[in-house]
Amino acid sequence: MKSPAETRHILDELETQHPDADTELHHANAFELLVATILSAQSTDQRVNLVTPALFKRYPSAEVLARSTPRQLEPQIHSTGFFRAIIGMAQALVNDHRGEVPADMEALLKLPGVGRKTANVVLGHALGVPGLPVDRHVLRVSNRIGIAESDNPEIVEQQLCAALAPERWTRTSDTLILHGRRICRPKPLCEQCAVQEDCDYFRLVIEAAVPAGRVSGRLKRAAPGAAARRREGVRRTAKGSPRRRP
Repeated sequence: MKSPAETRHILDELETQHPDADTELHHANAFELLVATILSAQSTDQRVNLVTPALFKRYPSAEVLARSTPRQLEPQIHSTGFFRAIIGMAQALVNDHRGEVPADMEALLKLPGVGRKTANVVLGHALGVPGLPVDRHVLRVSNRIGIAESDNPEIVEQQLCAALAPERWTRTSDTLILHGRRICRPKPLCEQCAVQEDCDYFRLVIEAAVPAGRVSGRLKRAAPGAAARRREGVRRTAKGSPRRRP
């Protein structure tokens, strides 16, 4: 696994490549983000964003949502699921927290439908409390690069947090998620990656499987923000075949 200094350097590069990294769930406050994040567990962020405007218009607070029933709520969010969980969550907020979302990990974890990832999303994006959500993208990207070494989300969270200042935790999660969606997919686009040269997966799997000449000519394209230090003196002919400068 990479050292803390190496991890910070790699994340610096990825943050430069993805300056727009942020949660993609639309929300106006902690309650809305909590609902949206619970719904996103069984749906895409894009689908959740289609559902929540009408949902929040009808149920603008925990108090209003707590008075709803599954039969009333299901037609509005059936495409995402979890309608019983968000009613139970809203009732717990009203009964235990005066309708407010608590800025505390342990209190959040006691709410129906809330796991550690959801709690970290809400803490970091809506409540100003450092949190590092670990989803499937964070797991895949961090293990491939070598900045974490576990398939357990909580262990990966601990490993990443140990290498970073708390104020970087949420931004790191956003960056790794976006990198996983855009570039480090299940079938990765390694030629577009800003940290290709630092990546264990690229070195041990991709580079090892491709003859050296092809790696330098086809896969090692300079990524945005890294061109100056990665330029290998390769220029392409009109047909796109690599040719080395004399």
